[in-house]
Amino acid sequence: MNFFEANFDGLVGPTHNYAGLSVGNVASLSNAKNSSSPRQAAKQGLSKMKALHDLGMVQGVLAPQERPDVYTLRRLGFTGTDAQVIAKAAKQAPAVLRAVCSASSMWTANAATISPSADTHDGKVHFTPANLTNKFHRSLEPVTTGRILQAMFRDPAHFAHHTHLPDNDHFGDEGAANHTRLCSAYGKRGVELFVFGRYAFDSSQPAPKRFPARHTLEACEAVARLHGLSGEHVVYMQQNPDVIDQGVFHNDVIAVGNQNVLFYHQQAFVDTQNKLNELRRKFGNETDLHLIEVKDSDVSVSEAIKTYLFNTQVITLPSGEMAIIAPTECQESHAVSSYLAALVQQHTPIRHVHYYDVKQSMRNGGGPACLRLRVALSEQEKQAVNPNVLMNDALFSTLNQWVDKHYRDQISEADLADPQLLDESRSALDELTQILGLGSVYQFQQD
Repeated sequence: MNFFEANFDGLVGPTHNYAGLSVGNVASLSNAKNSSSPRQAAKQGLSKMKALHDLGMVQGVLAPQERPDVYTLRRLGFTGTDAQVIAKAAKQAPAVLRAVCSASSMWTANAATISPSADTHDGKVHFTPANLTNKFHRSLEPVTTGRILQAMFRDPAHFAHHTHLPDNDHFGDEGAANHTRLCSAYGKRGVELFVFGRYAFDSSQPAPKRFPARHTLEACEAVARLHGLSGEHVVYMQQNPDVIDQGVFHNDVIAVGNQNVLFYHQQAFVDTQNKLNELRRKFGNETDLHLIEVKDSDVSVSEAIKTYLFNTQVITLPSGEMAIIAPTECQESHAVSSYLAALVQQHTPIRHVHYYDVKQSMRNGGGPACLRLRVALSEQEKQAVNPNVLMNDALFSTLNQWVDKHYRDQISEADLADPQLLDESRSALDELTQILGLGSVYQFQQD
């Protein structure tokens, strides 16, 4: 049976803005208060999706969240009509309003952790939405994320869905941004690499001092249990606290993997050699495992963060060769572009680099890898996926027309207080659920 990896990219929402909400994310903070272009952001994301589809990849679309989130504002004591709730929040708690307008669900690497059927005890693909407890604006996402994933992967014969972990920092879970699966082939049992920032129940262990470690070991272990993974095929690695304090808020800012390749920075992990030895042992055929370490002398941590060298996608093309999907910021950096040009000439599976413009996302702190959720599927499992969410020429055209119809060209922080923005967003999402065949996944559709 044919197996492959599908990428499901987050569709940028109508309220895409630069509010600088993500402490620890250098790009997010440095662009705070700048005006954004939701229309341009959505079209850049769609262009990347279409480009991967044209490369022969299975590419899907993940719908955004409803924003502004007036339901959360009501939970926080704001009353009246929707317009009155927004006006009161803008006047009394502008920081809260900015948070409930965030379009951060576009970064679907944080949407969930997914284990393919080859790894799980019951032979199903397992999904656990991330609780994202470390950031208020992202902690609002998991319930709707769960509904959207269930609307995309409906068939219980193939897919198992779990409730997100308890909403507590002890089980802080940032999803697939801290998870990598290594395997000899997508359809064979692999090794699932869970990366965490700190130990929740042991304060004596190393932890960052400046920025928060968002993901805990305990969350990793819980997801592995939920998905029925064998301990002999799981590795837990800790992020280097020093690089978290330099702005590496997720592992996918300092490491990325695909099949038999782990591409990582010299400073990415704690106890690197011992953990890589464990990874080699559990992977099995060590000669087939390519561990590509980028030295400080080649690319510094700060340059990796600035360009998002490791927030690139490493994909396996239909030819069997691998390619890196990189933002144009990597191309514009002499150190990074030189490194990548040399890398594709070396004896590794990575043979190509493709550069794409995703600047609207990059300025808010997310590169190509942030924008996608990876799902390894068999051909039979793919047939069970909601077909309306899979990219093709017709869907690309329809979604571009939908963006032109509903999205603003510019949004500033002041625009978030405009009650018309809620009506525009709901109108857009109501039409989107019909295009993607999702049903009533949003709260406003159920009221």
